Amino acid sequence: MIKKILLGMTLLMSMVSCTEDFTDWAHPQTNPEEKAVAFGDGSVTPVGVINLADVKTETVKVASIEAPKSSNAAYTPTYKINFDGQSFDIDADGNMATADLANYIVEKYGKRPTRRDIDATLDAWVSNGATAVKVKMATSATFQVSAIPVAPVIEEGYYLVGDMFTTEAHGGWTKEAAKAFNHSDKDVYEDPVFTVSFETTKADQYWKIIPKKNIDSGDIWAAGVVGPKVDGDDSMTGALTNGDAKAGKIAKAGKYKLTINMMDYSYTLEEVNYDPFIYFIGATDGWKSSDQKLALVDEAKGVYTGYVYVADPNGAGLQFKFQRVAGSWDNEINAGAFNTFSDAATNEGGNFGVNAGEGVYYFDVNLGEGTITATKVETMGIIGGFNNWAGDAVMTWNAEEYCFEATNAGVTADGWKFRVNGGWDINLGGSLNNLTAGGDNLSVAGNTIKLYPTRKTSENIYCTVK
Repeated sequence: MIKKILLGMTLLMSMVSCTEDFTDWAHPQTNPEEKAVAFGDGSVTPVGVINLADVKTETVKVASIEAPKSSNAAYTPTYKINFDGQSFDIDADGNMATADLANYIVEKYGKRPTRRDIDATLDAWVSNGATAVKVKMATSATFQVSAIPVAPVIEEGYYLVGDMFTTEAHGGWTKEAAKAFNHSDKDVYEDPVFTVSFETTKADQYWKIIPKKNIDSGDIWAAGVVGPKVDGDDSMTGALTNGDAKAGKIAKAGKYKLTINMMDYSYTLEEVNYDPFIYFIGATDGWKSSDQKLALVDEAKGVYTGYVYVADPNGAGLQFKFQRVAGSWDNEINAGAFNTFSDAATNEGGNFGVNAGEGVYYFDVNLGEGTITATKVETMGIIGGFNNWAGDAVMTWNAEEYCFEATNAGVTADGWKFRVNGGWDINLGGSLNNLTAGGDNLSVAGNTIKLYPTRKTSENIYCTVK
């Protein structure tokens, strides 16, 4: 028996001697202490994970500091904490400004409330004794500051349900009726704005907002449903909550756009009345002219189409916006309100842009859905009976007159049309004074043809034939 006890003790001592840190099995550590790192002949010990949502003070402790020693017993060092080349003040107790830490995380990683582990070092600075100039006394080894930024819960997507979506097939408060909000391809914490357009044909229609996770799970009324704080609130703007959410109300029939900002949990309802044109303004004309315009082709969805000449004569970039009223910046249309940019269309930090270089572009702008498509006109061609509907007579862009032109075209009265890039997806026909997408064949004969696609001098797309 004694031999068994001695053998057990020997094995236990062997295990301990081979383990760097002794574990007290009677009191196991579930959260091991942060390890100190060298700071000259002092040390720095980081604290645990900091949840900034729990910090209510102007400063937050990120480390414990044991100051490096000095031959001058009266010296008082000051400290800087360094993150990725940026330095911030920190006091002798290891407290830095909460705002500095929060802002650094947001700028570096974004607003998503996820733990971020930041490599840090400390510098100790002391006066040289003769002037106000300070010299660096020591720099610590690298340690980590771990923190979670403050942000509300933002789901990956949202759906609108309500009375206005009721049909014979299903109720308006079901998964089948739910209408998805539009959103950009950015992280929801970088772009917390979602939009949806819809129509109600009756007054006093109630609504709520369902998170995508509820739709995906099949239980749309699970936790996380969003709505106003007061039941039946018919305000056009207001606050939202995802705790005990009530139903908002749309007071009168009409077409609406609902915009929600989930960073501040707010909503805005707009009654949509689409203007007949939206006006292009940008670097092409030095941001001074809004002559070119797109025309409304779908009143229900707010879809505008047309052609625009995009250029950069002043080296300012191929950027632009749209105006609802020519020459007015009130209620302008900028890229921030859009969630989908297709083909050559780009978002240039609020302005629209194109990525295929200077030229004429065909635009399809859907204000209701927040989408924009730009197709560069590589070739504007004429095709018809005169060339047996085979191949295009390619036109040349005249930047002074804002027109495509062709000479010796020889079009005949037996029918012809304009088309873009040798395909039928984008083509023009109808009457010479009002050319429309997919319009009828033209039946005017001639040799010199000029096509004016940008509506710069007319509300219509038109051409001349001589």
